Parts: sequence; C-alpha cells; structure tokens
Amino acid sequence: QADLAESGGDLVQAGHSLRLSCTASESVFDRYPMAWFRQDSGGEREAIACIRRSGVTTRYADDSVEGRFTISRDNVNYNLYLQMDALKPEDTATYYCATHLRPFHGCSDATEEYRYWGQGTQVTVSS
Repeated sequence: QADLAESGGDLVQAGHSLRLSCTASESVFDRYPMAWFRQDSGGEREAIACIRRSGVTTRYADDSVEGRFTISRDNVNYNLYLQMDALKPEDTATYYCATHLRPFHGCSDATEEYRYWGQGTQVTVSS
C-alpha cells in the first residue's frame, strides 16, 4: 500500500482550475513538511510549494504560478492539496506530492530532501 497517493489530475482547457489532492498515511504526514513538485516530459522535477505542519508555506516555483497555485494541508485527515487556478498550457506536467525527510523541519526545494513520493497525477492543459 502506497503511503502517498495523488489524485485530481485531468485534461482541462486553459483558464480552468483543478484541485489536486494527496492522501497520506499518518506516519508520513503528521509531523512532516509536505511539498508539491511537477515534472514535464524531458524536464527535471521542480518544486512548486511546500507547507509545514504549522501551515507556513514556501513557494519555490517561479513567478508564473504566483497568485494561481495555493498549497494547503488538512492535518486531521492527512491530506495535502494544491489549488491551481487560471491554468496555462505550460502547467502541463505530472504532479507529485512528497514528504520531507525530517519531522518538524523547514521546507526545501531539493528533491533529495524528500523521502516519500506519490505515483504522480497528470495535468494536461490545452490551449
């Protein structure tokens, strides 16, 4: 059984919204910073945003997602979310949620600092 499982990816037209969800087990969620990454075909996996257990967030993606993507978490049900508004074709990618290596640690955009990964959910935005 996977510890992290993303859902919510879809094929949508530009300008539309999607909400990605990541369902986690308590052992890989409760005390840890959680992050969303994305990877397009042929590209590297890049961090979008991270959120600590306290709710403090850090955005890593460039200005192209500012004001459009919002990370949040539900510490009761162990869910992580990424609200994506005003989607653009360049947002097309596979989106992954990840658990940081260390509990109660600060956020990071380095993939090597994340221990658990979901299988990914595909987001495709048509023009």
